[in-house]
Amino acid sequence: MAASKQAIKTRIASVASTKKITNAMQMVASSKLNKIRNAMEKNREYATSLQEVLAMVLARSDQGNRLLHEDPNKPCYLFVITSDMGLCGAYNANVFKVLEKEMQPHDYVVMIGTHGNNWAKARNIDLTQTLLDMSEEDAYPELASYIDQALTLYDEHKIGAIKVLYTRYVNTLMFEPEIETLLPPKVPESVQETKVRAETIFEPEKSVMLASLIPMITKNVLYSKYMESKTSEQASRRLAMENATDNAQELEEKLNLEYNRVRQSAITQEITEIVGGANALN
Repeated sequence: MAASKQAIKTRIASVASTKKITNAMQMVASSKLNKIRNAMEKNREYATSLQEVLAMVLARSDQGNRLLHEDPNKPCYLFVITSDMGLCGAYNANVFKVLEKEMQPHDYVVMIGTHGNNWAKARNIDLTQTLLDMSEEDAYPELASYIDQALTLYDEHKIGAIKVLYTRYVNTLMFEPEIETLLPPKVPESVQETKVRAETIFEPEKSVMLASLIPMITKNVLYSKYMESKTSEQASRRLAMENATDNAQELEEKLNLEYNRVRQSAITQEITEIVGGANALN
């Protein structure tokens, strides 16, 4: 009985230690989530404004422009955003499910994140490039350089579209993996009819503006999706650590009850033995 009590006490101590770690990680993830969510929201407003400007230009541009139409017969240039760190629940697994359904054999795939790189290696998938352990300061220039490469391939008619697989941030409890086409550009729904039909004088001309706007907006939208994925990652990690802490708390309570039951049983047995011994003496 004593050995059983000691084993339960050891488990209680182990669970309590784990709970402290998961609780600390939950607080760290919450702090990072608040910081990156604020940055994401500011960047999203900027990217949306750029898309609205593009929408006005597209409304008056030549609709036969190749930059405005996807070629489904050619491979696409696909950015896939995963995490560099673990302990973020089903964040990466959900991205991989979408990737397995949507990725074609000849696609150019740029894998962002250590977990995505390991996933591709385990399945012998050839990647165009991998971007690992990017900091927030280095993310934009790194992503922009690969957008330039993708645009070159697009101009050479080697790819039909540029896309990104990211995790859309809905709220602190919901995050959904999605594929969005960066090029040809998507006209946002927020653009009102009055905006796109307004008589506008462009300086320089529309073709020059498109040549400048489309690469700039493509880079900014990709960076915006990267920030949104990182926000979803921290939210998923915070939720996973919160669930782990709650589970540890529940397990600790069960073990305490079990320990008290075993302890009470031992005390009862000792009392019974004492009473039995006393009766035998009488």
